[in-house]
Amino acid sequence: MPRSLRPHARLCLPIVLAVSTLCASAQDAPTSVPAPAAAQALYPLIAERSKAIEQKVIAWRRDIHQHPELGNQEKRTAALVAAHLKALGYEVREGVAVTGVVAVLRGGKPGPVVALRADMDALPVKEQVDVPFASKARAKWGFADVDVMHACGHDGHVAILMGVAEVLASMKAQLPGTVKLVFQPAEEKLPNAEIGGARRMLAEGAFDAPKPDVVFGLHLVSALNTGQIGYKPGPITASSDTFKVSVKGRQTHGSQPWSGVDPIVLGSQIVLGFQTIASRQVDVTKEPSVLSVGTFQAGMRYNIIPDAAEMSGTLRTYDERMRQSIMDRMRNTASHIAQSGGGTAEVRFEPDGYAPTVNDPALTAQMAPSLQRIPDAKALVIQKGTGGEDFSFFAQKAPGLFVMIGSTPPGQDASKAEPNHSPRFFVDEASLLVGTRTLSQLTVDYMTMAQK
Repeated sequence: MPRSLRPHARLCLPIVLAVSTLCASAQDAPTSVPAPAAAQALYPLIAERSKAIEQKVIAWRRDIHQHPELGNQEKRTAALVAAHLKALGYEVREGVAVTGVVAVLRGGKPGPVVALRADMDALPVKEQVDVPFASKARAKWGFADVDVMHACGHDGHVAILMGVAEVLASMKAQLPGTVKLVFQPAEEKLPNAEIGGARRMLAEGAFDAPKPDVVFGLHLVSALNTGQIGYKPGPITASSDTFKVSVKGRQTHGSQPWSGVDPIVLGSQIVLGFQTIASRQVDVTKEPSVLSVGTFQAGMRYNIIPDAAEMSGTLRTYDERMRQSIMDRMRNTASHIAQSGGGTAEVRFEPDGYAPTVNDPALTAQMAPSLQRIPDAKALVIQKGTGGEDFSFFAQKAPGLFVMIGSTPPGQDASKAEPNHSPRFFVDEASLLVGTRTLSQLTVDYMTMAQK
């Protein structure tokens, strides 16, 4: 889930001060562009119908929040979604990538195919939010029994897209195009580096027949206040890759290190060597990167130099070529440092890594005026975040736009709000209406723009 989201630029606006001392500039805001007449005719319907179902969306969110399900276990959530979509007249396909749901609504007029995505899974987190619908759920995660909570807002994402489905179905005859809804499992990854979520949905035909022309998605974030919509062209979230390093030495007595090969010393040098990749070998004027070692395990006794050391960590980047280059450099760095001391080292990247989420620049520029027209909301250009998102894979298959919906109540300092993934993560439910209107309006605007 994205973190470090902050408004970008120079001329400060009061609405942004709760998020950061950095704020949106006049040049960042898109020039006011009138909506196509066909879209303007549908705006009152979107505003009216989204407001009419607001309490229903809130009720869905509370129900899903009270009954959270981990990745590939979202059977109850998927059944709720599928029943709702079938009742609205969507063509519904269930069981995609284990529990995913894909639904199609063909508008009354020809036009482009717009895909909308919501992720459904919760996290192995014990809830500490005092609300009547707080989760008390437990489940199996790998080999462990864990508490389960929607600590990242996915319950809100599902409820929002269910609301969008109802709004768009109510104007089916006026829609110049086709809507494809993608309710995705396992965005938060799976145990044992199993491939799931967006990649598996795509492999199982989620974007086939009909193939989307564009894809839109959103994420509730506590780093923005309710009513704020954060977006930016280009990378908006980072890649997310887990790596493991195995260092092999030769065990010996701690009093006679020359009789063996010390994997702890070699591992320590590898940690430092990794830091020089980011600071000395990567063009920081292009994009930043983060390379962090989070675990270092070696030895069982104070006076024994062990045979091996194991490390693990995370790599975050915003450019696919840079991502692959750093991976190669890490392998070479670890191997050569270990060889210099008489040992060996292997760097392994888990196969379930996420690519950077990149908003298509042309699509973002095209749709930025639409974001500015969302009722009772303010669109802001924000900085990229270092969290990961597998929406990235959908955006590799069709031009994508991923936006952040503020969920911290107005008047509260969003920079001090509990972050996504916290057991105290809180969602202001007024943000659900903003999300419903955002995806509904992006869909209608894109379809009507294509008719020109």
